[in-house]
Amino acid sequence: MLWLVFTTGFCNLRCDYCGGSFPSKVVPYTVRYDIEKLKRLVEADPQATVIFYGGEPLANPRFVEEFMDRVRARRYGVQTNGTLYRLLPDPYWKRMSVALLSIDGRESVTDRHRGRGVYRRVLEAARHLKSLGVETIARMAVTQDTDIYEDVMHLLGLGLFDKVHWQLDVVWSPRWDFEGWAERSYLPGVRRLVDLFISELRRGRVLKIIPILGVVSAHFFGGYPGSPCGAGYRSVAVSTDGRVLACPIAVYERWAELGTVDGGFRLMGPYLAKECASCPYRRYCGGRCLYASIERDWGEEGFTAVDRVTRAYLDAVLSIIPEVERLVKEGAVRLEDLRYDPTEDSTEVIP
Repeated sequence: MLWLVFTTGFCNLRCDYCGGSFPSKVVPYTVRYDIEKLKRLVEADPQATVIFYGGEPLANPRFVEEFMDRVRARRYGVQTNGTLYRLLPDPYWKRMSVALLSIDGRESVTDRHRGRGVYRRVLEAARHLKSLGVETIARMAVTQDTDIYEDVMHLLGLGLFDKVHWQLDVVWSPRWDFEGWAERSYLPGVRRLVDLFISELRRGRVLKIIPILGVVSAHFFGGYPGSPCGAGYRSVAVSTDGRVLACPIAVYERWAELGTVDGGFRLMGPYLAKECASCPYRRYCGGRCLYASIERDWGEEGFTAVDRVTRAYLDAVLSIIPEVERLVKEGAVRLEDLRYDPTEDSTEVIP
């Protein structure tokens, strides 16, 4: 199972799509539970992947060190903005399996939303972590400024990121012309990325573009019974106040509270909105984002608009399945090389 362990609710940046830190009364800036109690829960899971989360998790590096020293897990990783990477000593980095670094693509796009100079600091972090043998994943937030093809290609071309995934800015920001942008820019760009993916597959190379690879994997290996990230059924978040949550961004919502570190917790199981139960894309999408499905911050109309774009993106990816099957049959690529489990990395398959 995936354990997203908050180290703090504080963030040193104020990216405009999330606003920065959580209020300290909601997600305290220090850990307020007994780590030994969480140790017992995590170590009872032989497949535990622990990803440090925030806020900015590296704003509390001493907790990361203490946790890694005291709690045994199969894999460790971190979701970070990359600007504070030097605060964690290299011996701890070398024990990390993966680092997800928040970067939105080209320098102008990244710095417009995250702050001047952030892009260059993230690249510095990526170079250092790669030198230590840590797998790096570019974690993109996609807005109306994004050219998805250009920005993904830019990140892949840097040679600093092993995988790329993205999340659409359709949750907390005020409603914007999402569908118009998707028709003009996003969906054409996705189709170009899909063309690139299959072109590389013909050469025997699997491009680790997670919103494409994760859907291809779902086709061959059984699909997703709920949100592909595993929220509430294969993944939990542990807040600094000891609450165990179904989703790491649902820090205010009572429906997300599964229990506590002190008292234990119960998984909620895969969740599917009523619209998703009979949807033909269900196995690939898993109902998309658990938080978005329940909260619907853009209202019913906004939720439906995002769903329409999601279906079009899935159509683009699924269009290559017949050729993928042929390439596997011919031995150009091994079927096992197409298997991808997002809970291993804490990535998002469906943007």
